[in-house]
Amino acid sequence: MEYHHTSEMNGVVADYHSMCNESKHNGLCREEKHSEDAADSNNLCHIEKAYSTILSELGEDVDREGLLRTPLRASKAMQFFTKGYKETTQDILNDAIFDEDHEEMVIVKDIELFSLCEHHLVPFYGKAHIAYLPNKKVVGLSKLARIVEIYSRRLQVQERLTKQIASAISEALEPAGVAVVIEAAHMCMVMRGVQKMNASTVTSVMLGRFYDDPKARKAFLTLTLKK
Repeated sequence: MEYHHTSEMNGVVADYHSMCNESKHNGLCREEKHSEDAADSNNLCHIEKAYSTILSELGEDVDREGLLRTPLRASKAMQFFTKGYKETTQDILNDAIFDEDHEEMVIVKDIELFSLCEHHLVPFYGKAHIAYLPNKKVVGLSKLARIVEIYSRRLQVQERLTKQIASAISEALEPAGVAVVIEAAHMCMVMRGVQKMNASTVTSVMLGRFYDDPKARKAFLTLTLKK
């Protein structure tokens, strides 16, 4: 009888410590979230002031009705446009990689993307086409679009964006090959500078078998770029 009593007490103590640890963890999470929110709010304030200064230096009256909240709206928009800095591929892929005996090409094409040119802070937009050759592992298809979103929601150049997407997929899945093609229109060429309305830019990165094997590369390009 005494043994059972001691065992029960040990179970109660273990449950108590577990509850304390969970409570402590939740408290730390709340503190961390509160700290992050405070930092975001502080950053938003600084960006808002910067936009007010820019508008004033352009000769605008920041106190007129149409511009009263423009610095705040613009700062919130800029935080959204660059939200990829706070996201990682590990965050979205942890529970979405599956063991699968499949080795044929997987393609997700026409993934819409929007980004900001880091040279002029104006948009470029278009579509990404992704393929990989599984090496006993596959990923949830929507996650490929999420990877595009993570890296496009940063200040970018198209060449680097293409490489970052391909490298992220290669590191996460360790496939036999990865191919990424991006087709995009750049507003820095349309709204200013040479002002060429119909110009588009195509970049590509080929890794693994897509780089080594012309047939694999041709198959990807044929399936992806055919209209």
